[in-house]
Amino acid sequence: MKTLLLTREYPPHIYGGAGVVVDQLSIALARRMQVEVRCFGPRDPRTDDIALRGYTPWERLKADKDGPRYAPALETMSIGLAMARDPVDADVAHAHTWYADMAGLWIRMVHRIPLIVTLHSMEPLRPWKADQLGTGYLVSTWIEKTAVESADRVIAVSAKMRDDIVTHFSVDPAKVITIHNGIDPDRFKRTDKRDALAKWGVKPPYVLFVGRITDQKGIFHLLEAAPKMPQGVQVVLCASAPDTPEIEERLKAALPNHKNVTWIPAMVPVDEVVQLYSHAAVFACPSVYEPFGLINLEAMACGTAVVASAVGGILEVVDDGVTGLLVPPARPDDLAGAIRKLLDDPDRARAMGQAGRKRVEDKFSWASVAERTEHTYRDAVEEFKRDCD
Repeated sequence: MKTLLLTREYPPHIYGGAGVVVDQLSIALARRMQVEVRCFGPRDPRTDDIALRGYTPWERLKADKDGPRYAPALETMSIGLAMARDPVDADVAHAHTWYADMAGLWIRMVHRIPLIVTLHSMEPLRPWKADQLGTGYLVSTWIEKTAVESADRVIAVSAKMRDDIVTHFSVDPAKVITIHNGIDPDRFKRTDKRDALAKWGVKPPYVLFVGRITDQKGIFHLLEAAPKMPQGVQVVLCASAPDTPEIEERLKAALPNHKNVTWIPAMVPVDEVVQLYSHAAVFACPSVYEPFGLINLEAMACGTAVVASAVGGILEVVDDGVTGLLVPPARPDDLAGAIRKLLDDPDRARAMGQAGRKRVEDKFSWASVAERTEHTYRDAVEEFKRDCD
């Protein structure tokens, strides 16, 4: 069998949740089958067994910062057409996020192979994307809906997301499969190295946030909680990739009012992120919407206790009271109270970190994710062949 993975993000170009997932999934699948990846942006060929092709937009449709907000949505469609135009010798196409969904649907039609769609988030549940894409949000929503409802299988990254998919799309529930994301416990594990802390001006004890600058991640709720931290506790925001220039300016304007907050405005390399995770007193994930929450797994794998919002897939990742504490979303006082509980009880926080590491090792390996994904492929291929006969 051969799979064709379609994605916008694919490391090392971008460090982000969906990109990390596709990167690690491609490696795990390559141990079981042939893998080709088609992604956004120019790429050099890989040196391993994974075939890689990068795609740039048509010049006429190329988005720029001075263009209309809807332009990136149309740019995305031009890349999708280019992906579908190239020859395809795979048995199945597997699209990740709405950016690649239409490429997958066109490949299904033109090259007559089944389509698997993995949703890492859902456009109907992210209305703030209208601030980023303008009327392009209507395009992204339409792309996602059309692809999901036409796909041969839909993979949800959490049980809660599966419920949301069945609620918001006209799709046969039997075709919606829950497969949690995984993590590489050898890549994310506690380290004694601290040079990255010195590089970024981080001094323990500190509370760590890692994520994009977006309302989805609840970064401003954490800022509201920051003044309630004990004296001498730093709040570190490892945050970049703002949704809009306006939200970045909003963050910049707020920071002078928070003397205990340190902002790292960069896509920090994985080895440095691991150091930040490893030496944090608490990891905070105050998202208001989180279909899975890979960053919580990363922190847990590094032996750090987590305080996170009780939303979406986080409920399936963080074991409340065992690997961390869950709080209601958009409630800065509750967030601050939970963080302080762990700061005031470092022995409990340490025990939670150890339990988190064990939970990662026991339940979230990429080998099991790849095995379940392969089974999903085979079921879809067999059904597609029967329907075409």
